[in-house]
Amino acid sequence: MKNFLGFLLIVFLGTGHAEENLNPNVVFILIDDMGWTDLECYGSDYYKTPNIDRLAQHGMKFTDAYAASCVCSPSRVSILTGKYPGRLHITHAIPIQGAERLKEPLPVIEAIYKKNLPLEEVTIAEALKEGGYVSAFMGKWHVCWEKDFYPEKQGFDFNIGGNNMGNPGNYFHPYNGSWRMTKKHPVTRWNTLPNGKPGEYLTDRLTDEALTFISKNKEHPFFLYLSHYAVHTPLQAPQKIVNKFKQIPSGDRHNNPVYAAMIESVDQSVGRVMKKLKEVGIHNNTVVIFTSDNGGHGRITSHAPLRGNKGNFYEGGIRVPLIVKWPNVVESGSECNTPVMGTDFFPTILDIVGLKSRPGCHIDGINIVPLLKQEVDHLERDALYWHYPNYIGAGHPGGARPCSVIRKGDWKLIESLENGQLELFNLKEDLGEKNNLALTLPRKANELRQALHTWRRDAKVQMPKPNPSFDKKLNK
Repeated sequence: MKNFLGFLLIVFLGTGHAEENLNPNVVFILIDDMGWTDLECYGSDYYKTPNIDRLAQHGMKFTDAYAASCVCSPSRVSILTGKYPGRLHITHAIPIQGAERLKEPLPVIEAIYKKNLPLEEVTIAEALKEGGYVSAFMGKWHVCWEKDFYPEKQGFDFNIGGNNMGNPGNYFHPYNGSWRMTKKHPVTRWNTLPNGKPGEYLTDRLTDEALTFISKNKEHPFFLYLSHYAVHTPLQAPQKIVNKFKQIPSGDRHNNPVYAAMIESVDQSVGRVMKKLKEVGIHNNTVVIFTSDNGGHGRITSHAPLRGNKGNFYEGGIRVPLIVKWPNVVESGSECNTPVMGTDFFPTILDIVGLKSRPGCHIDGINIVPLLKQEVDHLERDALYWHYPNYIGAGHPGGARPCSVIRKGDWKLIESLENGQLELFNLKEDLGEKNNLALTLPRKANELRQALHTWRRDAKVQMPKPNPSFDKKLNK
């Protein structure tokens, strides 16, 4: 009998930390406007990210991970719901109106998109309650314009710093920046972090709050959504770190010392979170996901060899870093080249924590756990889609005009919604999207366009409407 019990003990404890992998915690770290090459492990020759690189060394790095949009609000609703922004009719950064900023005649007007994520939508936080998870949202929310749609109304037990604003206005306490305050948009000042210290830096403060949450909930399964406002404008960082980068020679790709300091602050945040998880003894039972909501600002950072940046749908605007660390499951230092998207986090997290999928909710998301476990090298998904029936109107280089996009295999098609013009690229052979093959390969272009149109009908996306006051003579 004694030998039998000893055998059971060996089976239970000696084959992969079975006890530790029950009800794993999930820390989801979302960075704002971090470009695909803004990390050392993704090729930066100037920015310093040792803690995030270490995360990749102990997890899986994705080379072809995508945001669901080239701007923030649509990408963020896709993460929360597992649905394409086009299906939700939240297709622009709230509350920007792009068309009214363009000083030219328009052949189309933009779609009137929703400015609040409906409460009827089931979010990942609401789904995790079924498993007894306590959830906290910290940082940038920006999926609504009214207070009745803040994180605490969408399934999160705690909301720290999350509101309707796209940036804090000021990264240093008292964080008293604000957007235009008009009768049309009666917004309050950003400051939603009370009891701060003079000179306190926002990235550090949000990290402090995250560490407190981890310590208080170490005995209980939790979901921590740490959504940093960094590295979004305004460019502000602790002067000590800025001075450090002023002494470092510029790289061929990157050279902005203030932006580099903001990235280093984010990296320090990741390091502090990982250290706290280990201190409280739950690092082996916590899954950490690190990614960005869209590409970086084209006037601040470079995405080379990718074309484009935040605000357009070339690869630099939508391809983002993604790292997943899942102790005892994901092979350390592994890499995945299969295309994945922000819609996929919802069903993936449900599987990670042992909950049933909700296909009626995360209708556009695919569970990528088989990729994380390296059980497969592709997903049973026909294609990835983007839809943007608006104008960017936010000062980004090469700003998007109304378009729809499909990536199927190595092929990517961009269709203009103004005039039907097509751009076709083979990403395997032309990662920089320099060669438009639409005219030389018309059959392939038409095949992808038909698939794109079929998806748009199925998703019931909004389409721009003709502008009755448009004068063709003025647009020649």
